[in-house]
Amino acid sequence: MKSMTGYGFSESVGEQFQLAVELKSYNNRYLDINHNIPYILSPFEIEIDKRLGEVASRGHIEVNIRVKNLVSDIELYIDPEAVKKYSEAFSTIAALSGKALKPQLSDFLGSEGVLTSLKGNDSERYRQVLFSTLEDALVQFSASKEREGASTKVDLINLGKRLEAGFLIIQSHADELETLVKQNLRSRFDEMLGDQNYDENRILSEVAVMLVKYSVNEEIKRLAVHLKEYFALLALEEPVGKRLDFLCQEMNREINTIGSKSQMVELNIQVVAMKDSLENIREQIRNIE
Repeated sequence: MKSMTGYGFSESVGEQFQLAVELKSYNNRYLDINHNIPYILSPFEIEIDKRLGEVASRGHIEVNIRVKNLVSDIELYIDPEAVKKYSEAFSTIAALSGKALKPQLSDFLGSEGVLTSLKGNDSERYRQVLFSTLEDALVQFSASKEREGASTKVDLINLGKRLEAGFLIIQSHADELETLVKQNLRSRFDEMLGDQNYDENRILSEVAVMLVKYSVNEEIKRLAVHLKEYFALLALEEPVGKRLDFLCQEMNREINTIGSKSQMVELNIQVVAMKDSLENIREQIRNIE
């Protein structure tokens, strides 16, 4: 089990540049990757996302990559044709003006197109260091997610046991609830009719209707299946957050139904305790993949 919360950092320093990778992740329904990287590394975004997808299935992940060049990557380009044309132009101006004109070096350097500075844009020279550093950050990132996930798993198991304990108490009172319904219904008949003769078959028919209305046996059966599935999912090594969330919705439905049908204080107490445990479970699974 992995948490959606994680952090990883790694830095590499070479002769030409220094590169740092920082990864942060938070809760999110889907996998959402946000990039904060230099434009020179933009061509690698798809490869970076693919690698992240191998260690995270859900969560909002922030990828921060910083590059500091230790050696200038500016390239200077001199256009010989531009120098030649400017030289011819200066000579023509001197001839037309009738004045001696001797161009200075600064005249050429200040002329457009003679000298152009180009910032190096060879992304591939960063590839090896980038992905090596990314891999180190991913190891930390994945490890932190697993540590947090392991801690959450322990909490979920304990909360599941609390939920199961309440369920077992409710299960043990199911027959008692049916007996109580029968007794209450017969008492109501006796109270209304007194010593008058009444149709026993009608009473049995009414009891049957009331038992269908107030029996919690079906809810108990479904809840038992859900609890078994809950612990089975916790034992898996794959992402189970979405399935656990859906399962909690189903368990909540059954617990609410039991609460609405119950006429026993003992059951009502356990329903409240189970709803509290379930709410804590749902809070925890919001942070797992």
